[in-house]
Amino acid sequence: MTTWVLLRGLMRETRHWGEFPMLFQDAVGARNIVTLDFPGNGSLHAHTSLNSVAEMAHHCRAQLKQLGYAPPYRVLALSLGAMVAVEWCRLYPDELERLVLINTSLAPNNPFYHRLRPANYPALSSYLMLGSAARRERLILRLTSTQNRSAQQRTELLEQWTGYARECPVTRANILRQLRAAASYRAAPAAPAAPVLLLAAQRDRLVNVKCSLTLAKQWDCTVKLHPTAGHDIPLDDGYWVAQQVKEWVKETDDIDKQAR
Repeated sequence: MTTWVLLRGLMRETRHWGEFPMLFQDAVGARNIVTLDFPGNGSLHAHTSLNSVAEMAHHCRAQLKQLGYAPPYRVLALSLGAMVAVEWCRLYPDELERLVLINTSLAPNNPFYHRLRPANYPALSSYLMLGSAARRERLILRLTSTQNRSAQQRTELLEQWTGYARECPVTRANILRQLRAAASYRAAPAAPAAPVLLLAAQRDRLVNVKCSLTLAKQWDCTVKLHPTAGHDIPLDDGYWVAQQVKEWVKETDDIDKQAR
């Protein structure tokens, strides 16, 4: 039994995982599931967001130490959180024993027009920086989810997310810092030292699925594709994510046992 650390992406907080942590814990049999916020988001919304992905990785380590969780860890991370996991593994390879990266993209491995689809540039610039909390959350849901919802389900989810945004507002300055950290990050040429599972959505409206396919080829690691989900696969189909991780962890754990 081990500790799984869950990391989300730009402007998102731990509450955006919804019921996924419990579902995931039941599937993989993890003793501990720890969800962390980055400075500037969620419980840390009053803090200044960090200027680099490396600083975010250091902050995750400090939070876990403060909470009393010791390495090694297994990390499941989405988007910007996945960049942090990759850098964390580079800086402290002995601390992470498994990485599950969801819809991530990395420079210089992936071109900028695959890392963020150009069609989204105008809307993101306008709504993320100038729009109200409600308009911003509507845009985020449209860009990150493809799940069919009834009008009532959609309204309830957006009211919940808008409530989070008002309770723990992410300032425009912090949005810019997080965007700058993600845009300026350059991954190391070598693959992460820990085994990696890549999960990607074929209908991701934000990040081209080619990003994960390219990384899988360059790193010689496993990639699984969801045919209908959007960027936030845990939101659209958390059960699928949990099952993919469960099967992969069993395979990699069996390989480790045979190698001993």
